[in-house]
Amino acid sequence: MGYPVSIKGVLVRAGRVLLLRNDRGEWELPGGRIEAGETPELCLAREIWEETGCAVTVGPILDSWLYLIEQVGREVFVVTYGCHPADDVAPTLSAEHREVGFFAADQVAGLVMPEGYRRSVAHWFADPRRL
Repeated sequence: MGYPVSIKGVLVRAGRVLLLRNDRGEWELPGGRIEAGETPELCLAREIWEETGCAVTVGPILDSWLYLIEQVGREVFVVTYGCHPADDVAPTLSAEHREVGFFAADQVAGLVMPEGYRRSVAHWFADPRRL
């Protein structure tokens, strides 16, 4: 049995992480499903551009886990990467999400989001390669 693969990125600008609110009311990292013939890094740069209009350089893998989306009863294999901003463009909201925001590390704990995303954000804030 295979699982869909979702590549997500932790993008921090000026000490705040970029998050998107989805249709389930959860905050999530930008990113999405990898396509045939695509590397995870190319997938992530493409997805972040499509979802926010922001360009990134993809850095190291931060975490991976199997995530059960309870509302639809489906599991997805999620891989997160740290990302470096490649521009200072303000993010735009795509039709895929309901809200976009930047949050300080101490604000993330109070947000409705999967624990794996919260863990990935904490890893990237603590990683010296982020700077």
